[in-house]
Amino acid sequence: MIHSLFLVNSSGDIFLEKHWKSVVSRSVCDYFFEAQERASEPENVAPVIPTPHHYLISVYRHKIFFVAVIQSEVPPLFVIEFLHRVVDTFQDYFGVCSEAAVKDNVVVVYELLEEMLDNGFPLATESNILKELIKPPTILRTVVNTITGSTNVGEQLPTGQLSVVPWRRTGVKYTNNEAYFDVVEEIDAIIDKSGSTVTAEIQGVVDASVKLTGMPDLTLSFMNPRLLDDVSFHPCVRFKRWEAERILSFIPPDGNFRLLSYHVSSQNLVAIPVYVKHSISFREGSSLGHFEITIGPKQTMGKAVEGVLVTSQMPKAVLNMNLTCTQGAYTFDPVTKMLSWDVGKINPQKLPSLKGSMSLQTGASKPDENPTINIQCKIQQLALSGLKVNRLDMYGEKYKPFKGIKYMTKAGKFQVRT
Repeated sequence: MIHSLFLVNSSGDIFLEKHWKSVVSRSVCDYFFEAQERASEPENVAPVIPTPHHYLISVYRHKIFFVAVIQSEVPPLFVIEFLHRVVDTFQDYFGVCSEAAVKDNVVVVYELLEEMLDNGFPLATESNILKELIKPPTILRTVVNTITGSTNVGEQLPTGQLSVVPWRRTGVKYTNNEAYFDVVEEIDAIIDKSGSTVTAEIQGVVDASVKLTGMPDLTLSFMNPRLLDDVSFHPCVRFKRWEAERILSFIPPDGNFRLLSYHVSSQNLVAIPVYVKHSISFREGSSLGHFEITIGPKQTMGKAVEGVLVTSQMPKAVLNMNLTCTQGAYTFDPVTKMLSWDVGKINPQKLPSLKGSMSLQTGASKPDENPTINIQCKIQQLALSGLKVNRLDMYGEKYKPFKGIKYMTKAGKFQVRT
């Protein structure tokens, strides 16, 4: 299974390594660094890299590469899923998964990796079990450990590991019982220059924060479950009942967890939240070019589009840009040729626009193609696919919990061609 794990930061330094079976030399990462240099962006590094004696399988999250070293053939998705679990666990324990957080809690990190993987095979990856095995770090616990020389390792074996629901510990008690669910959708789309959709798909997740006493049994139903054509569940969900009735029935883990992730790729179901009117032109033999874009809301069901950021990689021939914007602020970096316009919230009555001229290199030929426009934005209280939660019921306990549901849509890789 997994022999070693290397954590690599954005500048290409290995700042943590862990070996389970035998020590693998750091030089194995040279193959990974070569692939990293070839990739235009960190996200584009190949997830599986074969080397003469090993396979390198990596994930990139929070500006850190988690690189696992494998010596025999293993299903790659098995390793990728484990690496994502490691990142989620670090985030759960330290609040953020960053290089600084890992270095500050290096002892807890090694204790966690020792419990999560036993001789190279996954053992305990559930947050509830790990928190009973290794107590999350607090300032007080850190001070006590420093003075007494003790560790964060728990005294007893976790109660959940021996039960039929290993993701939930026994004897959970809360004064306020609450269950909150977040439906978060990310739209990836490519729009051509005439405004029609080339490709569009939605990646969605339902994240839960459940703090309930005892051993509750929950059911969650949707108004339109048929929208979900490609679904991945947390192990707590009873899959047979979902297949038969399209109802989520589960005993929830204690705390924060991802209940399900889904994918909507039918073109007719994906609404496009914003549109861009653009006029970008370069004249042959002239040192000036014209640039104008206007952005507005499209299919947002009346909800406001917020946090809009427009970026565009301009051609190398562009020396500078002299633009005026009706809203927000723009920056242009003459070195990287990156134009960035921070729009903020779109007012449908007065659409934000950015227009002006571009200075081009004298004598340089007209650029072969116009730049593409990348858009980031978010819309609160809207799930773009139309997914809606119908009701949440609880069985097995007498009290009435607080229940809440929140929707959000944000742009993932949203690109407009000009």
